[in-house]
Amino acid sequence: MSEPLQRLSDALAGERQALIDHDVEGLMRATQDKLEALRALEADIPQGQHERLRELAEANRANGALLARRRREVNWALRHLGRSESAPSYDASGQSSAVHTSRPLAVA
Repeated sequence: MSEPLQRLSDALAGERQALIDHDVEGLMRATQDKLEALRALEADIPQGQHERLRELAEANRANGALLARRRREVNWALRHLGRSESAPSYDASGQSSAVHTSRPLAVA
């Protein structure tokens, strides 16, 4: 396997592990490594590696699905804490037009 393909494979494995471990810094590093490996591959596409490229593309799609799942989990938690993921727009005075409400998590 070519060096850029190996770098991409390692980056995708690191990305997956960071998603599983909820490791934000690890995810950021792995994503940066993935982007660098992709740039290297774009500059010099390896010949005869179509099957390996398909496998890596599938790994990338699987990571994307896992990332989407994590995002849904975070959005669910935010909603239950009285927060919303959707960013409101700001008016001309720079004020947010969203109404912020809180929800008690427990009664003492």
